[in-house]
Amino acid sequence: MTEPKEPLFSVLQNQALGESHAQLSWEGSFQDYLDLVERTPGVARNAWQRMLDMVESHGFAEPLRPGGARRWRLFDDPFDDGRDAVFGLDEPLDQLVQTLRAGARGLGPERRILLLHGPVGSSKSTIARILKRGLEAYSQTEEGALYTFLWDVDGERQESPMNQEPLLLVPQEARPDLEQRLNEEWDKDYPITIRGELDPVSRYYWALLMGRYEGDWTKVLEHVRVRRLVLSEANRVGIGTFQPKDEKNQDSTELTGDINYRLIAEFGSDSDPRAFNFDGEFNVANRGMLEFVEVLKLDVAFLYDLLGATQEHTIKPKKFAQTHIDEVILGHTNEPEYKKLQNNELMEAFRDRTIKIDVPYNLAHDDEVKIYRRQFCPESFPDKSIAPHTLEVAALWSCLTRIDEPTHSNLTLLQKARLYNGEEVSGFGPEHVKEMRQESEREGMYGISPRYVQDKIATTLVSNRQAITPLDVLDSLQQGLQHHSLISNEETRKRYVQLLSYAREEYEEIIKREVQVAVSADREATDRLCAKYIDNVKAYTTREKVIDTSGREHDPDERLMRSIERKIDIPESRKDDFRHELMNYIAALHLEGRQFDYRQNRRLTRALELKLFEDRRDTIQLTSLVSSVVDPSTRQKIQVIRDRLIEQYGYDEATAEMVLDHVADLFARGETKESPSDAA
Repeated sequence: MTEPKEPLFSVLQNQALGESHAQLSWEGSFQDYLDLVERTPGVARNAWQRMLDMVESHGFAEPLRPGGARRWRLFDDPFDDGRDAVFGLDEPLDQLVQTLRAGARGLGPERRILLLHGPVGSSKSTIARILKRGLEAYSQTEEGALYTFLWDVDGERQESPMNQEPLLLVPQEARPDLEQRLNEEWDKDYPITIRGELDPVSRYYWALLMGRYEGDWTKVLEHVRVRRLVLSEANRVGIGTFQPKDEKNQDSTELTGDINYRLIAEFGSDSDPRAFNFDGEFNVANRGMLEFVEVLKLDVAFLYDLLGATQEHTIKPKKFAQTHIDEVILGHTNEPEYKKLQNNELMEAFRDRTIKIDVPYNLAHDDEVKIYRRQFCPESFPDKSIAPHTLEVAALWSCLTRIDEPTHSNLTLLQKARLYNGEEVSGFGPEHVKEMRQESEREGMYGISPRYVQDKIATTLVSNRQAITPLDVLDSLQQGLQHHSLISNEETRKRYVQLLSYAREEYEEIIKREVQVAVSADREATDRLCAKYIDNVKAYTTREKVIDTSGREHDPDERLMRSIERKIDIPESRKDDFRHELMNYIAALHLEGRQFDYRQNRRLTRALELKLFEDRRDTIQLTSLVSSVVDPSTRQKIQVIRDRLIEQYGYDEATAEMVLDHVADLFARGETKESPSDAA
């Protein structure tokens, strides 16, 4: 007999949740808070310091590519299983973190607007969203705890309307000693400071109680209750977002708050702070972060408020004195709006108060493909088969649209894209990549948006085909270019179409290599061929004879050696040097007690595979790969090739059939020669 299950509601109950709620609902006296601050001074950090510590709390990973920036793990989106993860922007994100670090130390950036600048769809809004979600989560941890206060006067409780730091209640003359005490045991590279004044409501109660107690501020503090503060954009606590609207329907009170006319009758004056709603975005975002969506579309009147908020850390609510704020202000804008700003002399003060951080498109297609793979994973389309390389080829094309033509005469655009992707290109290294990036400051700030590619992949996926290939997606991308709303001229359109042909050629080279390897994929045969090549090279360099398996001697097989060396781009004039270098390398390995393994050399491995393919392709007429009229022996060999494609490269039956069909057509047209990319 099955035991009765525990009621579902009981299962959902969790003691840990209750404990968490108790911690987040903590309330105590001002004295309790001073004791807490002395034990953990970090609760009194300002917004910039808290933002920096939040990012650093998630840690970082070392650079993926030589000379690259480390990757801050916050931007992997740990809050939603990576749904909003940002890929390929490690350098601008590291620049953002370093700016936060300088601001946390009070070196100047804390008095600036952080301006994320880039083309549409380059993840500017996503970065802001992750920062906001990070602050929300961090404020619920013990490490990220922060506090505010309320007034308990004559049986009524009044919150600090801007959730201010309780230490602002300490008079100016007492603050230096308090700061010194807090920083004695503080182990961060920035100091804890107490800056700013109370908001108008708190000033009102302070004046009221100081009069009542004849200037004894310690008695005033007995009316203060301190409580834990949890930041939440949904609850409009510590995180604000401001978006420009129609100028006729928006004014600056949306930033600084407005009079509550219903309360004027109760309090008798429109200058009574209790009759004012401190619910503007600057007020709401105090202690946290304020995001300005498309900040440069703001009316000039709003920008004046923004300048004071950044430079002086103050805002001017209607009918009240300058009011202190403590928040990180982050805006984002696209290229056309920023150009307008540069050309507007009246906006010089705004430009002077911004720190621009460029957020470009990806230039490395391995990073770009991560964006597409997140949306088009197999689990999302169980009834569809996506052929290998489909997303990779689309990503390659989109990155090609964002890269300048190379200035080096020996470098093609495709090779430049490979260098940016961290791949090897003969004759070029990381120092060349750095130089090219410095020459091409505009790269990544133009080109095709990831959104366009995602839309076209989605359109292809919902077609009636059971399986889609890179060629299907490339066709969809090309058709969409005819009506792309963001392509400004015909010359750009033609260039993008030309780049599609580059991506197509690259894909065809990839699948030709895969089929060639599948045809020649015999580990023992490759080992034997390599051993035979090494024996011939050894005999050639030592001027000896080669002894075959039957014990007969003969001269080194020059034809064999050159057939392999040509496939790794060794010219006739350098064959002697190459052969001596190879034998010296093998001898050095032997002295170290190691054996030569050709598989560690990608170019030599590829050359051996191509040689085997050439030797074997006559035994399988490639044009018969998809023929229905073949003899049983050939059919068996074809099935072996298909199985190898499935096992080695991740194809299924349908997509393997498609690839064999296309490669057979390429070989039928005589396109069998290895390309420069094969030799590279």
